Amino acid sequence: MTDLFLLGFFAVFLLLGLKRPFLWICLYLYVDILAPQKMGYGPITSVPVSLIAFAAAFGGWLMMDKKARPTFTFRQALMLFLLVWAWFTMQGAQFPVEAVGKWDWVWKTLVFAIFLPFTVTTKLRFEAAALVMVLTAGAIIISGGIKTVFGGGGYGTLSLFVNDNSGIYESSTISTVAIAIIPLLYWFTRYDTVFKPSLPVKLFAAGLAGACLLIPIGTEARTGLVCIAMLGLLVLRESRHKLLLMVGGVLLCIAAFPFLPQSYADRMATMLTAEEDESASTRVAVWKWTIDYAKERPLGGGFEAYRANSFTYRMPQTTGEGNMTTTRYDEVVDEGRAYHSAIFEMLGEQGWPGLGAWLLLQALGLIQMERLRRRMRRRGDPNLAWLGHLAIALQYAQVIYLVGATFQGIAWQPFIMMLAGLQIALVIYAKRHDSPAEATIGARLAAGRQAGQPHAVATGAGAASPPLR
Repeated sequence: MTDLFLLGFFAVFLLLGLKRPFLWICLYLYVDILAPQKMGYGPITSVPVSLIAFAAAFGGWLMMDKKARPTFTFRQALMLFLLVWAWFTMQGAQFPVEAVGKWDWVWKTLVFAIFLPFTVTTKLRFEAAALVMVLTAGAIIISGGIKTVFGGGGYGTLSLFVNDNSGIYESSTISTVAIAIIPLLYWFTRYDTVFKPSLPVKLFAAGLAGACLLIPIGTEARTGLVCIAMLGLLVLRESRHKLLLMVGGVLLCIAAFPFLPQSYADRMATMLTAEEDESASTRVAVWKWTIDYAKERPLGGGFEAYRANSFTYRMPQTTGEGNMTTTRYDEVVDEGRAYHSAIFEMLGEQGWPGLGAWLLLQALGLIQMERLRRRMRRRGDPNLAWLGHLAIALQYAQVIYLVGATFQGIAWQPFIMMLAGLQIALVIYAKRHDSPAEATIGARLAAGRQAGQPHAVATGAGAASPPLR
C-alpha cells in the first residue's frame, strides 16, 4: 500500500508538471530530501524515481519553462570547480570502489544546486521551492517529534521513515536540518502567499518548530543541542528585548529539564567530559590524522579517504562503586573512523584546494545574505521586505548548518546545497529587481526598456525599477 501511494503521488506530480514545469523542480526537491524509494518494500524500490525527477527537472526547464536571462554567478562557478575537482580526486582515490559510491550522489547534488538559481526567478517560485523543502523535511521531523513525545527516542534508536542511518536520516544530520529550518518557518508566517499567514498557518508553524526542537532530544544528538544554542544567539541578535528574552529562555530550559529523559541528560553530560567519551576522543584523533594525511596528500585522497586512518588513544576505565572507585587508562586501537567534521572531510578527501573552495563558497553566502538584508533595510520598500527577511532566514539556516557541520561530515549534504542554490537565486533576483543603479549594465538596459525607454540606461535612484514578478 505504501508503495502504491508513493508511486501514485510521484505520477500525479509528473502529470501536473506538463502544464507547470516548475513542479518538476519541486518534485526533485521532494524526492531528494525524503528518498521515498527507500521507504517502500515493493515496486518503488526498483523504480529510479530520483533519476526520473532529475531528468524531468532539467528537461522541463530546457523545453517548456519560461526563462529569465540566465546569470552565472561566482558561487555557481565555485560549485562547478568543486564538481570538477571532486571528479579529479576520484581518479586517484585511495578507495576507488567506495569513492564511486559517494560520487554517484555528490555530482547530482552539485549539478542541481548550480541549476536551481536558473529556475527560481519569481517570488512565488521562491515560496514554492522553500515550502517543498521545509514541508518535506517537516514530514520526517513531525514523525520523529511524535515518537519522541511518546517515549520512542533514544541514541541510535529513534525510528524515522527510513531505517537507514545515512543522509538526512542520520541523527546528527536531521537534528541540524531541523533547527536550520526554524528561521524559514518564521519567514513563512509573515510573508508566505501560497498559504497566507493566518492563525492555522501560524499554529502549524509553531507546532512544526516545536517538533524541530524535539528532534535533538529524540535522537540524543549532541550536535543538535549546539545548534539550538546557536539559534538562541541568532534570535537574540534580532530581538530588541535581549535581557527579557535571555531570562525567558533560561526559565524555559529550567522548566523543561524535569521532562527530559534521563538518557538524554546523561548523553549531554558527556560534552563536559569529552576525554571520557569514546566518540569525542576519536574525533580529535581523526582530525589530527587528517592534518597529517593532508601533508602527504595535499590534493586530497578522494572520497572515503577516512577509511585509511588508524590510531591509538587512551580511554579511562572506571571500576568500583561510591568512594571505592579506581580508574585506569587502556590503550584502544581504532581505524576507519569517519571524519566527524565537514572541514576535515573536505581536507582529507579534496585536499587544500577543495577545502579552500568550499570555505569560500560558505563565506560568500554569509556575506551576500548580510549585504542583502542591510540593503533592503536601508531601502525600506514594503514590496521588497520579504526579500530582506528571506535573506536573514537563509543566512541563519546556513549559520546553524555550519555549526552542525563542524562536528559531522556533511559538506555535500543535498538539503544544504539546495539552500545555497536559493541564496544564489535570491542575490540574482535582488540585482534584477532592486535599484537599477546597483544592477549590471544588461539589467539596467532591461529596466529602461520595461520603463518605456528602449535606449536608456538607468544610472541613478531616480530611474524606474523593473516591476516585481
